[in-house]
This record gives sequence, structure tokens and C-alpha cells, in this order.
Amino acid sequence: MKFQLYLGSLFSQIKGRHWWISILLWMALVAPAQASVILRVAIERGVNQVKVGSSTTGIIKDSTGRTLGQLPAMSAYYAQAVPGGVALDKWQSGLFWIEPTGKGFVYIGDRWYRGRTLVIPTEKGLTAVNWVDDQEYLYSVIGGEMDARWPSEALKAQAIAARTYALYEREKQRNNPIYDLGNTPDRWQIYKGVISESPATYAAVDATAGQVLTYKNKIILSVFHACSGGHTENVEDVWKNPLPYLRAVQDYDQNISECNWVKTFSPAEISAKFPEVGNIKEMIPETYSPFRSVKVLKIVGDKGAKVLQGEEVRTALRLKSTRFNVTKGADGGFVLQGLGFGHALGMSQWGAYNLARRGANHLQILGHYYQGVALTPIQAK
Repeated sequence: MKFQLYLGSLFSQIKGRHWWISILLWMALVAPAQASVILRVAIERGVNQVKVGSSTTGIIKDSTGRTLGQLPAMSAYYAQAVPGGVALDKWQSGLFWIEPTGKGFVYIGDRWYRGRTLVIPTEKGLTAVNWVDDQEYLYSVIGGEMDARWPSEALKAQAIAARTYALYEREKQRNNPIYDLGNTPDRWQIYKGVISESPATYAAVDATAGQVLTYKNKIILSVFHACSGGHTENVEDVWKNPLPYLRAVQDYDQNISECNWVKTFSPAEISAKFPEVGNIKEMIPETYSPFRSVKVLKIVGDKGAKVLQGEEVRTALRLKSTRFNVTKGADGGFVLQGLGFGHALGMSQWGAYNLARRGANHLQILGHYYQGVALTPIQAK
């Protein structure tokens, strides 16, 4: 099935003294690092069909690299799962590569991406994977994770953190034959393709090309979040596994309105989430972190109790954070008033914004949020 694609306005958009902070970041670079790494980013996973295309003439290849034909520029087709492989227009193969000619983009689902596309059958249908250079991947991620109008030093800190996180995940997934990363913020980083690129994201990524954060010569888990509400957390208080570089530090994001939140639950809403406990009687924070985040929350009903721990407190109740107080509502429900947005580990994005506005550079920002790390050139494999 063929249909037309429109890029719209896409092509017009593309291309002191800091006494208050302790710097533990040191340079391990002796020359600019320009090593390039290819990332495999799953855009669609386990679907029956997926739209694919190319902004320029797209070359269609099979698993051996043999050219099967071409897709016309600015048109797209449904790739569909069939017994033994994938059907794409008049072709059928075990898998398909789509490679744009020139400097074209590929189309996957409903967005444009750099790089090329692999469409491959999996147990639950098709998976469409964007194979993209890490620099070009980051052009998009930085604009998805931060407002491109933010200070350049905050954007550069985000670029290094995001590159480090992507390569950490790539190493963790090295036995995965299909992809290294996904494109959703619940588990990975926000990757929307070329629509979130801008001159500011190009500048931040290019200025930090090839730089990652390491601890004892190993790439770190450089997680980040929107804001902590005044203080980040030690990783073992959220995910249990202690890491020496994810330590709690003072944050600089208390003035951000979206990081102050209130959420109200009726008794019926809580009972629907945890039917095994029956009619809800109490929500009791039993254990706190040293910085007043809820580590253990006990939900008590007339049929029993449910205990939530660590990050489960936030995800099970769909809260912005685990730093909150609980009060009983007049209708028997519960009012949670909280601070922060995210897991409160690693770099606070709003904290980075405020630190940059105070005059901190990107190395100072990273050295504050990731303790005892080194800035190291990536070693491409």
C-alpha cells in the first residue's frame, strides 16, 4: 500500500568563579575525539505492519546486501509481517534494509530519521530499527530531552550524559541481535527524529563529540531526570544497587513550578489499582530516604495490605516523584503533595539549567551530579 509523505517545513529547520560547587571531574582527553559509533534504535517493536519510506530515492536490500529495487522519493509503503519474513510492496524477504540516497532521511511510523532502516521479523510481528550514527542520534535526543533555547552549557552537559547513557545501553544489549535502544522515555531517551533537531542541538553535540563519562575506565549509567525538588538521591535508595558515582547531592531546581505537584486519589481509584487489598483504609509512608523521599509505602485495605518499595512507589501510582507527603481527604481519599519529577538520580535537567544560568560550565554541572567521574574519549568497536 503506497501513500505520499510530506516534509512540510522540515528542511527549513535543519541544518568565573564558582565557589559553591565541588568539581571532581577531570579531563582524560589529549586530543579531540571524533570516533563514531552506530546505534540501533528500535522505533516500532512487535507490530503487524509499519510505514517506511525515504525522502530521497530509497534503496531496498535484503539480508545479503543484494539490491532488490528502489522506493520512490517522498513515498512510503506498509511493510507487513508474513510467514517467513517481511512483505514490502512487490518484494518479500527475510528482512529488508532501506537506505536513502544522498543525504536523505528515512521514514518510520510517523516520523523522519537520519541513517537507514532495518525491518525485521520478531516473535510478535515486525520490528523497525533505525541504524544511526551516535552524533546524529544525539542531534535529536538533546532537543527531545531539553528545550533547545536553554543555556548552551546545560545542553552540552545533556549531550555528554545522553551519549554516555546510549553507549552504556549499547554495551548492556550487546547480545541483543536486533537493537541497542528504544525511543521512549519510560525506559530509554526521547528520540523523535529530525523534528527535534535545531542549530542549538547541533552545536551542543558537535562541541562534545566523542566524549563520555567513565568511572574506573568503565562507562557509567548516566541517568538523568527533570528535577529532584532540592536534593538528588543515592541510587540504592531508589534502585537498591549501590553505584559510587550516583550519590545524593544538593540540587538547584526548587523554583520550578512543574516540579511542585499534587495528586488526589479516591478510595475507588486506589482499590482498582490494588484489588487484592479491598477497600482502602490507609496509605502509610513507612520508610524515608535521608532526603525525605518515600522508600516504602504501605497501602492498607479491609482485605490486606500492599507494600511498594523504591521506584515501584512512583511507577505503580503514576506519580511524578517519590518525594511527597500523604494526607487524608474529606471523602476518605488521599492527597499526595510532592516535589520533583522523575527518579531523582544523576543529573537534574532543571538543576543543570539553573546552574548554567549561574555561570557553571558543562564540566562543572556534570562533576556535580556524577561524583568522581572522568571525561573520556569513546573507543569505537
